[in-house]
Amino acid sequence: MSDESVHRHPRRRWLRLEALGLAVLAALASFLALTGVRIAREGSLQELHPADAIVVFGAAEYSGHPSPVLRARLDHAFDLFRRGIAPVVITTGGAASDPSFSEGGVGRDYLERRGIPERNLIAETQGSDTAQSAVRVAVIMRANGLHSCVAVSDAYHVFRIKRLLEHEGVGPVYVAPRPDSRPRSVMQRTYAVLREASSYLLWKLGMT
Repeated sequence: MSDESVHRHPRRRWLRLEALGLAVLAALASFLALTGVRIAREGSLQELHPADAIVVFGAAEYSGHPSPVLRARLDHAFDLFRRGIAPVVITTGGAASDPSFSEGGVGRDYLERRGIPERNLIAETQGSDTAQSAVRVAVIMRANGLHSCVAVSDAYHVFRIKRLLEHEGVGPVYVAPRPDSRPRSVMQRTYAVLREASSYLLWKLGMT
């Protein structure tokens, strides 16, 4: 074999690997872009269909008090309950740095203080992230004979929530993001969409 042939084969392998890498990157970029469009579109919906439950996904709480973001989600869920969208509200989210309080428990207590009867409230208090909360919500709904739900969270979060709940057998799943929850600037919106699209991709790949 000539010296020229010896040098040519490694170069060909490198070119094939480079082409494969570029194809993978292009596929990932296309997936994120298309998913981003779907995330933005779904975040603008208010699917106010009658359902078995309203599910409020958690956000930060401070020593037993909901953060402004969590309070806005809970207030939106309260309005949906008052409109008769569903007879049950499920609040979600485990404890963070303070084990005395969970996001789900704080949300339940807040809605009870606002006037929703205790019998109409269920708290999921163990989920440490969106995926875990979706799994536990599905278990709670099956145990209580509930099937359909309206998911409440921020605008760019509801796309992933819907797919997670559907994956766990909940359905149909409608979305009702809290009003004015889309970031203000283009840069903030782009970042939020890419973050959600990346999280969805990682979940699809079984990495979360």
